[in-house]
This record gives sequence, structure tokens and C-alpha cells, in this order.
Amino acid sequence: MSDLVTGDAVVLGLRPARLPSRALAIFLDLLVYLTGYLLISIGLTLATASLDPAAQAAVAVASFVLVLVGVPIAVETLSHGRSLGKLACGLRVVRDDGGPIRFRHALVRGAMGVVELLGTFGAIACIASLVSARGRRLGDVFAGALVVRERVPGARVMPVPAPPPWLAGRFSGLDLSAVPDGLWLAIRQYLTRMNQLDPQVGAAMAVRLADDLVARTGAPAPVGVPAAAFLMAVVHERQARDAARAFGPGAPSYAPPAAPVPPVMPVMPVVPAAAPVAPVEPVRRTGFVPPA
Repeated sequence: MSDLVTGDAVVLGLRPARLPSRALAIFLDLLVYLTGYLLISIGLTLATASLDPAAQAAVAVASFVLVLVGVPIAVETLSHGRSLGKLACGLRVVRDDGGPIRFRHALVRGAMGVVELLGTFGAIACIASLVSARGRRLGDVFAGALVVRERVPGARVMPVPAPPPWLAGRFSGLDLSAVPDGLWLAIRQYLTRMNQLDPQVGAAMAVRLADDLVARTGAPAPVGVPAAAFLMAVVHERQARDAARAFGPGAPSYAPPAAPVPPVMPVMPVVPAAAPVAPVEPVRRTGFVPPA
């Protein structure tokens, strides 16, 4: 399973395609393209029989580039990464972030495919795919693309709870560019399972994740905001930003329906009046409500 995470802190359930399925898809594509190239070559040979050898050679080279290079690039661009062979094998070419590929990605993959697949009969592509952790050939690496499996068993994705209404838009000025994908994944996993955790353990985890997020953003910790509510608000703020980049300003961010989450209230430790209180070492102030 791929560990890619989108901008809205959702794990991409992508399974990179391995060498056997990719080799079968490439074989089917080449079978179709070579058959078309053979038929076109026969027709062009009959049509250019009256031309001089130099003109016939130029037509042959042009037909080779058009059919075996241009057509695969056009097919991947128009089908968003699903050629005939990949469609038959349940594969698809996507960007590194999980989005559909564009012309530049297909162009780089097609240009490198001439060397990897046609020039060396697939030897370089096989070696690169075996060495790569995601089964990528050199064309995928240079294009920033990934071949994934589409026909996989569906998995239920738990939605991230919505933040309290009074936190809407409060963190619109945070710089989230330095937050790594691993931290977004950890925050999402916590928010989708917070109701299943022991309250004290969950509160401690929320404070720790919120401290890590504050350290990455460089902004001071918000005073009086529970850590779990802060995490929800920042995740939905990133969703809103990604929606604005994808669909234009004013686009609403997608928030899947979620079960109502009880508000996270600060829990103050209760100390018996007669019990002696041991000295407590000073701890780093974070601004978040500490766990009980």
C-alpha cells in the first residue's frame, strides 16, 4: 500500500503496480501499436513507391515516431493515464500526489520509453522497476508519475471530524508548508480514532501532536484552545486551501459527514486537600490544555 497523503490529510489507498502486471500491460500496448505501425507502413510503402529512397526513409521515420511515440503520448494524455493495456490490467498512471497526469508527464514517459522499452527491449525498465520501492521505471521517476492498481478491494475511509464552529477561519494565516506528510497522517489517524481511545491517553496524544504541529508552523500555540480542536481546525484549514487551489477562490472545502464528536473539555486534576502534594518539575509551556 502506498503511503501517499493528499493535502487534506487523507491517505491515498494506492497500490503501486509491480513488474508482472506492468509488463503485461506494456506487452498489450506494444502489440496494438506495432500492429498499427505494420499496417500503416505497408500502406505508406505502397503509396510512396514512386518517391526517391530519401523521401521513403523520411516517411518511414516520421511514421515510426508518430505511431510508436506520438500515439502512446496522446492516448495517455487523453485517457488520463489509462492506455488499452493498462485498462485491461486494471492499471493507471497518476502523479506522485495521486492526481491525473497531464501532457508533460505523458511526454516524458513516452520519450524515455523509446530508450527503456524499444531501444533496450525493456531491459532498463525491468531493472529500474525491480530496484524501485514503488516499481517505477526511469520514465516514471523523471516525469514524477506512478503506475498504480485501480481494481483493488475498496476500504472504508473514516472522515475527519469537523472543528467547533467558533474556530472557523481562525488559523487562516498559518504557514503549513513545512508540515511533513507523516505528521498529517498521524494527526488524521488520531482524529478518526479519538473516540476509541482512553480519554487520558487520547488527550496526551492530542497535546503531543499539537505541539509538533505548532513547532512546524512557527506560530505560537493558541491559548485556551483544546489540542484536539486545534488539530481539527488546522486539518480543515488545509482542506479549504487545497479546494481553493483546485477550484478557485471561494470554493467550499469538502468535509465528509461525520458522527457528532463531543466537545473536548479541559480536565483539571483534582488533588485531595489532606494529601501532600509532591514537587513537580517545571515543564515546557505549550498553551494547550494538558491531559488529566
